[in-house]
Amino acid sequence: MTFLRPLARSLLAGLVWLGLGLGDQARAAHVNVIELDNQIINPVTQQYITDAIERSEADGAVCLVLMLDTPGGLLESTRAIVKRIMNARVPVAVYVAPSGSRAGSAGVFITLAAHVAAMAPSTNIGAAHPVAVGEGGGPIKRLVRRIKREAGEETVEEEAPDPMAQKILNDTVAWVTTIAKTRGRNETWAAKAVTESFSVTEQEAVQERIVDLVAADLPDLLAKSHGRRVELAGAPVELQTQEADLVRLPMSRRQEFLAVITNPNIAYLLMLLGTLGLIFEFTHPGIGFPGIAGLICLLLALYAFQALPISYAAVALIAVGIGLLVAEVKVTSYGLLGAGGVIALTLGSLMLFESPDPHLRVSLHVILPTVATLAAIILFVVQRALRAQAVPVATGAQGLVGSIGEASTDLNPDGQVFVHGESWSASSPRPVRRGEKVRVVRVEGLHLHVIRYQIPVDRPGDSTGI
Repeated sequence: MTFLRPLARSLLAGLVWLGLGLGDQARAAHVNVIELDNQIINPVTQQYITDAIERSEADGAVCLVLMLDTPGGLLESTRAIVKRIMNARVPVAVYVAPSGSRAGSAGVFITLAAHVAAMAPSTNIGAAHPVAVGEGGGPIKRLVRRIKREAGEETVEEEAPDPMAQKILNDTVAWVTTIAKTRGRNETWAAKAVTESFSVTEQEAVQERIVDLVAADLPDLLAKSHGRRVELAGAPVELQTQEADLVRLPMSRRQEFLAVITNPNIAYLLMLLGTLGLIFEFTHPGIGFPGIAGLICLLLALYAFQALPISYAAVALIAVGIGLLVAEVKVTSYGLLGAGGVIALTLGSLMLFESPDPHLRVSLHVILPTVATLAAIILFVVQRALRAQAVPVATGAQGLVGSIGEASTDLNPDGQVFVHGESWSASSPRPVRRGEKVRVVRVEGLHLHVIRYQIPVDRPGDSTGI
């Protein structure tokens, strides 16, 4: 019977371990929560959501809740987020919250793709028209329409539809319809949100089967989601969220920083600050700090441009505008080059990001004061730098050339002279007597070449001297 004792101890240890494991799992029942607070959907937010889904799949979360407040964003990033949600191995609940939030444009697709779609009181969802490609005409026509919109003027003329925009619109309609159909939501409204920019409140969204429920806060959302059946990988799953703990997953420091610099206004200011720093460094060599800071700002702007729909023709216009402003200081154009530089800089700034979506381009309220300030700084800095370069050198060996001194000894041809409070060895092509004034014409090491200096004499009727 003694051989049964080790077996019993092993069995008991296994049961204890199993019990502890089950207890840990029971205590570990949790819901992960991430939040997009008025953020644009771009590659940074895409990575944030993707990382949260992967972590929730790995740590056994009951559900992942995405608190959403977004004006919209890039179509490609939205597609990647929707694809990841549709194929997630953990239920994903999109909660348009807190009160006053919206799920605009890209937010519509993300909300419709969720396993559970909810909204807080006083929120809205809709206006999913793909405006980034929804306007016809060339860049100048789009620019004119944008200026009119921001000035409060309405464009009344009808324009022929852009074939490429129509293709993308049709593709987007098909995409949003199949998302709504898969999740059992209102396909007709989803299509109209894209084609006609429909937008509804939270109560209307529940009535129209766009979202599943209205929840006052996160605990209310978990209580109302408890027992709801969703489909994961083709299999039904019942949500057990009633007693689950809330675990918030904030953005990493890196993601927070990248989210800030990928804001179109911030990226634009970084580009101009970087350019200004490099101009200051080139016109004031030897300083160092403006050049280093400018280079860092420019590199950050280039990184941000990778996540934004940038127009390189607009970048070229901005470069031309800055070049014209610099040339205005060197070339007498009576303000023509300066005016051309300001116009090119303004047009390039307005066209920098190829999207009529106001959240994916530089605000006109940022462009106008920035262009005016940058033009004034460039003209001032370059003008002062050129003036400084035109001033004769007053120090060092070159600073001695042209200086007036006095012969300390006779020069025939060599001797000593007193210049700038110091005694120098010197030579003169003609004899100079001690005490006579001399002028330095050349410096060779510590030896000066001088000539006799004749004091200019003004004569009546003659304004020149010798």
